Amino acid sequence: MDTMRRFETITDYNKFNNNETRHPLVSVVDLSKAAPRQGSQMYFGFYTIFLKDVKCGDLVYGRHTYDYQEGTLVFLAPGQVAGVSSNGETYQPKGYALVFHPDLLLGTSLGRHMQDYTFFGYQSNEALHLSERERGIVLDCFSKIDYELEHAIDKHSKRLIVSNIELFLDYCVRFYERQFITRDHVYQGILEKFEALLNDYFQSEKPQTSGLPSVAYFADQLHLSANYFGDLVKKETGKSAQEHIQSKLIELSKERIFDRTKTVNEIAYELGFKYPQHFSRFFKDRTGQSPNEYRTLHSN
Repeated sequence: MDTMRRFETITDYNKFNNNETRHPLVSVVDLSKAAPRQGSQMYFGFYTIFLKDVKCGDLVYGRHTYDYQEGTLVFLAPGQVAGVSSNGETYQPKGYALVFHPDLLLGTSLGRHMQDYTFFGYQSNEALHLSERERGIVLDCFSKIDYELEHAIDKHSKRLIVSNIELFLDYCVRFYERQFITRDHVYQGILEKFEALLNDYFQSEKPQTSGLPSVAYFADQLHLSANYFGDLVKKETGKSAQEHIQSKLIELSKERIFDRTKTVNEIAYELGFKYPQHFSRFFKDRTGQSPNEYRTLHSN
């Protein structure tokens, strides 16, 4: 996997897979038309979604290798690198890829809220596993986009293509919500581990050495992407991972404020705040009282 292939344009990727370019900014790529090849790393300068029909090498993305099977969707945002490890063996790609350039979305409602589709920040081992019926819906969305690409570009083309991409992505949001439930066994105990990690963090010297904990820190400890971890916590509890961290901070703040041997400044540093005034503002925003007011009111 020493080879790095760079695909900056949709045309580049179509050529690589022996597909015709019918629109410069979007394509539904039939991977079975590609010539047999060996594994390599690939850089994508556009949104890329793979629908894999059969096993054909292991996807390597981020820190993980994911042996993707039939009916799996993998999402890549522009600028991401992925690849296939075939252990030096030649393989025949199969399945489909929906690829579209960010420029296609300029001036559209989808372009204004693409960041809401957080699964473009997931790792490959957090891919979407489709049921047979869901796979049929995905293929139907791809077919509608492909239908538009078969016709000459007119004033309706962009709106219809982008609308169908948005419909597809909205279905994926629903499918992921289903996956959080049906694949619960895979992530069983994540919330308990998150709580334990939170407690361990504040019982250690990490707040003084590393500052306030981030969602990314806990996601990394749990071997999940920050986006997937955050969405999983939100789905399970109704609160974001950041809200959980802040709740723990308030809980610990209230406990430590009762220790009159420590000043508010010392408590702020102990909890990981770089500046005491940030701690005071954070505390007042969430309790309606400054740390000193809270200490005075509850000390009797």
